[in-house]
Amino acid sequence: MSRVGKRPVPIVSGVTANLEGQTVKMKGPKGALQFVVHDDVSVEMKDGAITVAPRFETKRARSLYGTARAQIANLVEGVTKGFEKKLEITGVGYRAALQGKNLQLALGYSHDVIYPIPEGITITVPKPTEITIVGNDSQRVGQVAAEIRSYRPPEPYKGKGVKYANEFIFRKEGKKK
Repeated sequence: MSRVGKRPVPIVSGVTANLEGQTVKMKGPKGALQFVVHDDVSVEMKDGAITVAPRFETKRARSLYGTARAQIANLVEGVTKGFEKKLEITGVGYRAALQGKNLQLALGYSHDVIYPIPEGITITVPKPTEITIVGNDSQRVGQVAAEIRSYRPPEPYKGKGVKYANEFIFRKEGKKK
């Protein structure tokens, strides 16, 4: 049994939650989000909290209900606080700049990489070597950060590239004569 799934998700003040069949809808100060729970998981709303439980005693149902509870908890956090990812750019001449609704990245290629900022995501560039991605959907914020990082992932010899702010790059020693 999932230890995460057993705990109910409290609904914070300022957040309105609706349960329509298997769809959980949240509305708060940072916007509105929804999540469709799998049919093997039952969802109930009582006493200002949402509880999830496996509908059947199958391996699939037991593995899905902890995930469903975590997704619902992310909805509550997303509409109240939001999510943030920070990226750091390392390398000579590597930099980022905002250009209208696009993020312009100079990453050592012959042309700059232009990344269109998706709807619902806010990207700021406090320094030319730092990128901050903010949004209310955890999955979309992580996806945007992963896409930007994929243009030039950090390499292990000099550490050049785009990395997460809390990421450790295992460094390798170069060739010896």
